[in-house]
Amino acid sequence: MTGTAASGVAITGQAVDGRALYRRITWRLIPFLFLLYIVAYVDRVNVGFAAMDMKRQLNFSDTVYGTGAGIFFLGYSLFDLPSNLLMRRVGTRVWIARIMITWGLVAALMVFVSSPRSFYTMRFLLGVAEAGFVPGMLLYLTYWFPSHERARAVAKFMTATSLAGVVGGPLSSALLKLDGVAGLEGWQWLFVAEGIPTVLLGVLVLFVLKDGPENASWLRPEERQWLASELERDRSMYGATEHHTLGDAFRMPAVWMLAAVYVAIQIGVYIVNLWMPLILSNIGGGAHDVGLIARFSTVPYLLAALFTVIVGWSSDRLNERRGHLAGCMALAAAGFAWAAVAHSIPVALCAMSLAAIGLWSTMGPFWALMTRTVAGTAAAGGVAMITTLGGLGGFIGPYVTGRLKDATHSFSGGLYAMGALALGAALLSLAVRQRKLV
Repeated sequence: MTGTAASGVAITGQAVDGRALYRRITWRLIPFLFLLYIVAYVDRVNVGFAAMDMKRQLNFSDTVYGTGAGIFFLGYSLFDLPSNLLMRRVGTRVWIARIMITWGLVAALMVFVSSPRSFYTMRFLLGVAEAGFVPGMLLYLTYWFPSHERARAVAKFMTATSLAGVVGGPLSSALLKLDGVAGLEGWQWLFVAEGIPTVLLGVLVLFVLKDGPENASWLRPEERQWLASELERDRSMYGATEHHTLGDAFRMPAVWMLAAVYVAIQIGVYIVNLWMPLILSNIGGGAHDVGLIARFSTVPYLLAALFTVIVGWSSDRLNERRGHLAGCMALAAAGFAWAAVAHSIPVALCAMSLAAIGLWSTMGPFWALMTRTVAGTAAAGGVAMITTLGGLGGFIGPYVTGRLKDATHSFSGGLYAMGALALGAALLSLAVRQRKLV
């Protein structure tokens, strides 16, 4: 007998309450995955808060900073697909632990950056170490949640990327004040103190995560059986089982269209993450206090975290993905265009908040739409392909922004370009063919 997530279904003589089971899985997995992503994401973007001191003390130009901030994504992109495929062979638990341990070590070694060349090298290696983390986490959620529950689960997990800005701003500000302690600059303390917890959490992964429901001792046998049947039914209902091989993902137009949308999302996300402190400082004229800028920077991330959950809930409730995705990208476009003409920090904060809300709120509907389309090895290939191309977007955004800032002495050109790109992505989202129930 096949049941739905909302009903209790009798299997092996006992009833399984689907809703209660999904709530229990959510509370068991999401808080820990959320913590992993917050700590890891802080390692990725803390260079944005260190930028003002590094530029001054190491004589970095905006182009050097933008190139180093973005080159992370070249390493990430080159190794994302092989890392994600290896994860399927080695197992999620072991591979995610490996990623976090090596990632944390490289992040801490950023303390030795002393020139543009060493800056580029360490950021590239940080990207190599992280490769496979995000697609691994997203695929891991598909092992536990069918598509009708997935946007909410993904949204809760992905709010970590916005809350990392809330945590990272004040934390980075406090660490930067350790300037001179033990002979280290403040920005060096920032990298050391934020890299070590990632290593410790990577070790903890080996003891907390399981490779799938079949290995979860905290589920009853009938619950594991029920969940397996629900996941299989979900794949059959949406036709995802038609795509079994890696090559299938590369032949699907919808995957390429979603990849283009994701590139635009990532360009925008990392303009916010890596340039917002400098954009606010530039607009503020004399307001160059790092602590003040860090406190201002928490506002867009707080709002983005709230709306990411709301949009994910709405997308699941209405079982609609394309319209939510397009609406979010249109909001981001308006935010970037407004930021380009902002002449005060309050106005710039409002504009960047709109951009952040739009960009981060895409996460739930975007990945629910993607993981509904393909399954098996094709899912690994499709997700990794999208995140790989998105990584290139993460390089393009910071790099072009830095080049334009040095050339024009203003952030307006880059912000206008990002607004136009986000609007194009909104239109492309509406053209993606969404699979219907069969």
